[in-house]
Amino acid sequence: MSEYRPRPPVRTGALAAALTATLVLLCCTGGAGAFFLTELGGDAAEQLAPASMECTGDFEVDATGKMPRFAEYGERQLRNAAKIINVGQEMKVPPRGWVIAVATAMQESRLLNLANSTVGESRDIPNEGIGADHDSVGLFQQRASWGTVAQRMDPEYASRKFYEKLVDVTDWEKLPLTVAAQRVQISAFPDAYAKHEELAARIVDALAGGAARTALIAGEEVCDAAAGGEIAASGWTAPIPGGVGSGFRTASRPGHNGVDISAPKGTDIRVAATGRVLVARCDPDRRGRLSCDVDGWPGKGGCGWFVDVLHAQGIITRYCHLADPPRVAVGDTVQAGDVIGDVGSSGNSSGPHLHFEVHVDGDRSSRGAIDPVPFMRSKGAPLKGAG
Repeated sequence: MSEYRPRPPVRTGALAAALTATLVLLCCTGGAGAFFLTELGGDAAEQLAPASMECTGDFEVDATGKMPRFAEYGERQLRNAAKIINVGQEMKVPPRGWVIAVATAMQESRLLNLANSTVGESRDIPNEGIGADHDSVGLFQQRASWGTVAQRMDPEYASRKFYEKLVDVTDWEKLPLTVAAQRVQISAFPDAYAKHEELAARIVDALAGGAARTALIAGEEVCDAAAGGEIAASGWTAPIPGGVGSGFRTASRPGHNGVDISAPKGTDIRVAATGRVLVARCDPDRRGRLSCDVDGWPGKGGCGWFVDVLHAQGIITRYCHLADPPRVAVGDTVQAGDVIGDVGSSGNSSGPHLHFEVHVDGDRSSRGAIDPVPFMRSKGAPLKGAG
């Protein structure tokens, strides 16, 4: 049993301003995992779409065939994304690499093969627009050291060069997308890639049969199996491997804004995706007491020890009833799969379990809550036992 009293919404813009002082040290000391809150919110046009298609296991992409429809991008841009994925497949790069590559091209060129106003030769080559960033051209805005102008404006060549550098990055599959992309691109805006991860994964799913829902397990791409620290190509993992008991806003519990996942006390709780910690503390019970150091009971009220994490696109995940104080602090950057606490029974709880919530639009209140079951399934990290 779980309960969390609704709180005022926290918008990503206001959040960034409120935490600026706290995050200055982290953001400005060059930490490898640091990225700005303003970049986590994403562009206004890039909003969440319905759950991704089923993971088919057949990830063949036809860059010349009919393209899916996305409000954010047109047909020629999606064809460019398909070409990027095709090259990754030819090079046997796992789907996580396709998501990183597509997200990078989204940031660099909006998936358009751009010429450059200062590179005369580029304007004579078929292109999809004109840029003006130094001598950068093409989908990935690669500079002269990456090849000739003609080569860099060839989507297949440009994609191949990106992947060649990506796979040379140590543990690239486990890095946050924005870190992996930056180690390839060496951009003046190293934190800008994170905001595209959500949409890039949906584009890969739509073009490649749900491939972003796979996790690399024992050398095989397995659909809908990201749990226990395994990360799906989408960048998500299940917080614990237990089964769902009490569901989201059921008839008997219409105010239950998450799901309860059964697990033994002490089970590791992993953050579901890369993000930044918004809250890590004890939630007061109905009588205003901060009594999270003892097991709770039904009717006590409060979330117990809990953590809220902000992810790209204004998604927030919440983890309640931890056994002990969280292992993270406000302002920490966490990577998908990092352990942030352990299962307990603090707060309004009838026994050890994780109460898990997903919120959208940067809204921590009940108004922002959505059902975690279809959301996590769409990420390739289904909650065990959920229908």
